[in-house]
Amino acid sequence: MNYEVVVSCAVTGAGDTTGKSPHVPVTPKEIANAAIEAAKAGAAIAHIHVRDPETGKGSRDLKLFKEVVDRVRDSNTDVIINLTAGMGGDWVPDKNDPSMPGAGTDMIGPEERLAHVKECQPDICSLDCGTLNFGDGDEIYISTPPMLRRMAELTKEWGVKPELEVFELGHIRFAKQMISEGLIADPPMFQICLGIPWGADQSVDIMKTMKDHLPIGANWAGFGISRMQMPMAATAVALGGNVRVGLEDNIYLDRGVLATNGQLVKRAVEIIERMGARAITPAEARIKLNLRSA
Repeated sequence: MNYEVVVSCAVTGAGDTTGKSPHVPVTPKEIANAAIEAAKAGAAIAHIHVRDPETGKGSRDLKLFKEVVDRVRDSNTDVIINLTAGMGGDWVPDKNDPSMPGAGTDMIGPEERLAHVKECQPDICSLDCGTLNFGDGDEIYISTPPMLRRMAELTKEWGVKPELEVFELGHIRFAKQMISEGLIADPPMFQICLGIPWGADQSVDIMKTMKDHLPIGANWAGFGISRMQMPMAATAVALGGNVRVGLEDNIYLDRGVLATNGQLVKRAVEIIERMGARAITPAEARIKLNLRSA
């Protein structure tokens, strides 16, 4: 059981959710305001993607990241900024020639995937620790061992804490390999990502199994998607971990009731408190996670 819980809010993501809920933030101003709203509701960390303001689709435009980060920092909100570094790994084979990239492919190298991290210098950035069949189509998310080693080297050089996102046990295995090679500073920080097709399913036993494979002393959080977001939040706390909620992973507060980020954080904090624990402040989380800004 974890009695001092770090709550993270993934405020927008890059998925096709903007047409499903008016509360999913799209513009830099909306995304920054969502991060601030989440912090006021009790989140210590805001996990941030950006979107093309015209189309609403996920983007890796450095200027958009910079505007969001500047807006959050200028608000004097003491929320920990966690930027995604997962964009630029999408491979969709061409239907006529599978050896070639097709429509929807966005494949770049490690340095370019981290260009916004170098520019914005957040507290944390995500590091997706392996390749994954993503969804029911032909899309594959690709992060190869050389790519990941290089990204780990760069984040360590810049003093940015990598959040090691793991979608199945093989990802944990490789993350531990990077730790053994000295590429990840102690204590490592893991995010157990459940329910995403086609990584690990979302259940108590699967979260426990993945948690049991983490290195001793690691900080970790876990999340589920859609209707399993809150059950998996409670499971993470009971197993000794931290919590992630937010509109990236789930757009509903209750059945048929669309949520805001602030409402999802508030609900998670209520669950945490009813379990006899508490959501800690950003300042406390910086110390717990051993961030450079602590």
